[in-house]
Amino acid sequence: MRAFITGVAGLALTDEERAFVRETQPWGLIVFRRNIASPDALLRLTEDFRATLSRDAPVLIDQEGGRVQRMAPPLWPQYPPAAAYGALYDRDRATGLAAARLGARLIAADLAAVGIDVDCMPLADVRVAGADAVIGDRAFGTQPDKVAALAGAFAEGLADGGVLPVVKHIPGHGRATADSHQRLPVVAAERAALEATDFAAFRPLAGMPLAMTAHVVFSAIDPVAPATTSAAIVGDVIRGFIGFQGLLMSDDISMGALSGSLGERTRAAISAGCDVVLHCNGVMDEMLAVAAAAPQLQGDAARRAAAALAGKRPAAAIDLDPKRAEFLALMRENWEPARGSA
Repeated sequence: MRAFITGVAGLALTDEERAFVRETQPWGLIVFRRNIASPDALLRLTEDFRATLSRDAPVLIDQEGGRVQRMAPPLWPQYPPAAAYGALYDRDRATGLAAARLGARLIAADLAAVGIDVDCMPLADVRVAGADAVIGDRAFGTQPDKVAALAGAFAEGLADGGVLPVVKHIPGHGRATADSHQRLPVVAAERAALEATDFAAFRPLAGMPLAMTAHVVFSAIDPVAPATTSAAIVGDVIRGFIGFQGLLMSDDISMGALSGSLGERTRAAISAGCDVVLHCNGVMDEMLAVAAAAPQLQGDAARRAAAALAGKRPAAAIDLDPKRAEFLALMRENWEPARGSA
């Protein structure tokens, strides 16, 4: 295996992609809307990917709810953004946690049915007034203890459904004043403020199996490199202050926040301490550059990868129809799905 996760271009593997996957042996696959036409077709894609590798490789997706939901109506239910759980939590803490847990459990059922076993969720980003809207209602709230509690409940729901959670964007994207898909955000807050808010939300989640980095510069700690490529952030903050010991993956290294060639980005992220790099867009020239620069998955990175996958447990039994009705009843005063989506 090599230390990268790949995307592919379309609804099924092409012969070229199948040869690429077989030769380069990525750790996993991430799917997007461009890869989804129907449940049956998506299941065929995930099965073909694993068959090509001859192993039970992880398949990832961003299925948050709200604005970020790759499997969408009318084929799948619409789910609320994280902020809706936060609003319910503010009215009744126990009910908010129960709703987050149940919503995630229902998402896990959707994913497992099409062969997806990793969800890039929950966000533990703490929303900060005046920040760029890229996080916005994707965040559970503005207080780190509340964010950590809801993120933990959401992760539990995914795990109960046999799906591994990925906590993101460590050590925090909620204060960023730019969208890292487009350009590099720089956060100038003092370290003490970051430790009390942004970083604090991740500390109770340090036992998570997987985490995804933020393409954000925290100038009080490293004035040049974003967290993804900063050995100081990975070592001192993510592994140190936060205490995260699971598998650390980069956010998508093709995003506009990063500079340099795809090979240079890959090497920089691995050198900084990321265990694997994530490349999403399915562009073959870029995929080849990432694969060429990604090392074999070995040592501590391989150990953390194996431990994460070993932590996946069989899905607990669930009666979906009554649980979906229960979920809608819990959420009815804080969120209403689009007509015909539930």
